[in-house]
Amino acid sequence: MAAVTRFLPHFAVGPVVKGFGRGSKELGIPTANFPENVVDNLPEEITTGIYYGWAKVDSGPTLKMVLSIGWNPYYNNKKKSMETHIMHTFEEDFYGSELKVVMLGYIRPEKNFSSLESLIEAIKNDIAEADKKLSLPESQAYKEHSFFVEKSSAKVSNMLNKELSNSVCNGNAVDHQNS
Repeated sequence: MAAVTRFLPHFAVGPVVKGFGRGSKELGIPTANFPENVVDNLPEEITTGIYYGWAKVDSGPTLKMVLSIGWNPYYNNKKKSMETHIMHTFEEDFYGSELKVVMLGYIRPEKNFSSLESLIEAIKNDIAEADKKLSLPESQAYKEHSFFVEKSSAKVSNMLNKELSNSVCNGNAVDHQNS
């Protein structure tokens, strides 16, 4: 865990793309998915597992989130994914919208589950843990970070408008000393 947290916070931005459709339907826990390009450009030090932080969709409010990075072993995925559960109820889907996230902390490694019920229970525990961690002053400071306030670069805006399969991953390039 210490090795992973050395590379946090991690900032990422990209369009929301369709995932496997399991979050809302099967799990009752909807997720916003980043395209392959964002996932493929994660620093290798950001290992698979469950993270917490803040998320923003388009120009909406900055909200608490839990993020899963990995292969989802329960479902035996063939491609690594980056799925964000925003701790808010949205009235409708927002595919194609810009999603900005800052991953602040690591909750646990990715693991397999013996049943759908145990997977759902673990996700609910992850959400509760994230909620607790994001209430701490050191986490609250990132809610108003300039990353969420500033407009995305023209490059990101063009990618959002032209091609949902392309996106950009900002890594630690954002100046988080000025938060």
